[in-house]
Parts: sequence; structure tokens; C-alpha cells
Amino acid sequence: MRNCDLVRRRVLVVDNAVMVGTTVVVGTPKSHKSRSVPIPAFLNSELERLTRGKPDTAYLFGTGEAPVRLPNSKDGWFASAVRRAQKIDATFPRVTPHDLRHSAASLAVSAGANVKAVQRMLGHASAAMTLDVYSDLFDDDLDAVADRLDRARFDSNVGKMWAEGLSSE
Repeated sequence: MRNCDLVRRRVLVVDNAVMVGTTVVVGTPKSHKSRSVPIPAFLNSELERLTRGKPDTAYLFGTGEAPVRLPNSKDGWFASAVRRAQKIDATFPRVTPHDLRHSAASLAVSAGANVKAVQRMLGHASAAMTLDVYSDLFDDDLDAVADRLDRARFDSNVGKMWAEGLSSE
């Protein structure tokens, strides 16, 4: 499929489907720009299964012939999947598709992703927008930043000389 590159582990988002009344209308993404979303390696086999036998012009999910209908928040396919997960595990939270987007951003930030990379992944117009929308994610990583700075100081020759100078005073 042309928009799913399993070798590079990327999905290219070039279309956006929105509900207008009861009809799914396909247009450009909100920013009118395509974006590349990274795929973790553990999803490759499932995506291989989803793309198998579909032509390049097919949609990734569903039959490939039409976009999957957007999830109804009360009784749609996504809400149904959440209820099934909650039956299996009573502690499973109520989540929305937007919560999953926020989780993806959070995981990327926690994994040390560059803000510009997260911006591109989310399709934001600027890194400032990403920082404004997800600034709470960065606050949680302040301790990690301090720890990395501490390690970097000791790893550098200047840091070692500085530390030795302090201990001899």
C-alpha cells in the first residue's frame, strides 16, 4: 500500500475522514499537509496482515474500499471495543480516540523524542503548538532532564575537572 511503508515503519497520513450528517467525507488533513507517523516494530505483523492483498489505492483499515466509519462515542465500534476490554479487566479506563492521540504523544515524549518529531507526527503547524498543547507531558520529564544533565557533566572532561576542582577546595 502506498501510504503504509512497513520497511521504514511509517504510515503516511494524506487524507482525513469526517462525518457530515450520516456521510463520511474524505478531504485533506486539518493542516492541509500530509504527515508521517512512525510505527513501532511490534505492530508490523498486524499491519502486514491488514495490507495483504489490498491494492495501493485501498484504505488501510476495514475492507479497504471505503474509510472506516468514525466511532460513535456511545455505541460505535470504538466504544464497543472499550467495553469489551473493561469486561476482561475492570480497571481498564474509559478512553476515546483523542485519548489515544494524547497517549501517543506522551509515550513519544517519554521515550525522548525530539519536539519537532512529535510535532510532525501529530501534524501540528509548529513545535510551539505541540509544546502548548502537550506542555504537561514535558513537566513530568524534568527530573529525567536533570539526571541526564548530571550524567553529561560527569561524562565530559570539563565536568570531571570541575568536579575535581570542587573536591580539592
